[in-house]
Amino acid sequence: MAAAQTPTLRQKRLGAELRKLRERSGLSSTAAAAEIGVPQARISMIEGGRYRVSAERVRTMARIYACDDPELVAALAGLTGGRSHGWWEEYRELLPAVLVDVAELEHHATAMRVAVVVTMPGLVQTLGHARGAFSQSVPRLLPHEVEHRASFRVKRQAVLHRSPRVPFTAIVHEAALRMGFGGLDVTREQLRFLIEASELENVKILVVPFGLGDYPASGQPISYVSGPVPELDTVILDSDHGCTFLDAAAQVSRYRSILDRMESCALTPRKSRDFIRRVAKET
Repeated sequence: MAAAQTPTLRQKRLGAELRKLRERSGLSSTAAAAEIGVPQARISMIEGGRYRVSAERVRTMARIYACDDPELVAALAGLTGGRSHGWWEEYRELLPAVLVDVAELEHHATAMRVAVVVTMPGLVQTLGHARGAFSQSVPRLLPHEVEHRASFRVKRQAVLHRSPRVPFTAIVHEAALRMGFGGLDVTREQLRFLIEASELENVKILVVPFGLGDYPASGQPISYVSGPVPELDTVILDSDHGCTFLDAAAQVSRYRSILDRMESCALTPRKSRDFIRRVAKET
């Protein structure tokens, strides 16, 4: 095991889940440390994601914590190993850590579902749309910062084309189709790109047209990232202040229900594709 100076979201999640298992078992951190044979401070560091553990140590801790769910234990063991050294790591010095953590989370997802009202979902944005959106940031980003963020956003789209294919559902409000980030040419290109993305076998684009008074949306982009087991599902809320990650069972369940309601308001995939084509002709 080795100390982790700056834990990633993945490392923090492993620590949080181990803490949940310990607390459910009724063991204090001191008692757990004695059972495992490590200093009490080590338990705190592990649970804070600041100390890397091996898959075998995770299995040992799960056994001591009386976790009898083999799928959960296997999933937690899969979170070990420190940074996964994926392509996103090259952006650690260029972008806020939360943005890089999003890419790592997406890389390990088993399914994804998003809902947007104003901007396009990040995984189906063109470079021009991303540039247009980031150019409106407050405070304004410098040109090179806009380029870093836009190129990073587009690079994340590789997750939709990997094998095995990851199911991706995007619930897009009509407002997002008509916002016009970057100007008319960019908007037309973005709409064409969205239609092409909707034709991928693992991608489902669902449009919510204007006129639905009971649409349960606050305007905040919502992403639901499914893990290898339901206990490791994560909700990402995007705002002007950055990304917020939610993983408490009650919070995850609430947003799953919200997305279910949003999806029930949307047009079918075929009707959504036709709707996007109609908007493109009007643009």
